[in-house]
Amino acid sequence: MDTETVRLNITLPKGLVQAMNRVTEPRKRSRFIADAVRLKIQLKEKEEMEKLLEQGYRAAAKESLALTKEFESVDLEGWDDY
Repeated sequence: MDTETVRLNITLPKGLVQAMNRVTEPRKRSRFIADAVRLKIQLKEKEEMEKLLEQGYRAAAKESLALTKEFESVDLEGWDDY
């Protein structure tokens, strides 16, 4: 984990700050905000990865169906014998 810090001046809605103050101590707000931002980034990255995986699976499924249709006649050879 990166331990170097950067000072930021941010603006948050008053209600959000009040809610944050209820759940964290005043001297630990920076840590709380950093954890919240880190979690949000992880969720976004997970969503993006899931979207890419879904696209890959859909493409693979189309390719698999095309291959299945291409070899369907060969797969069915000899089935009448059973």
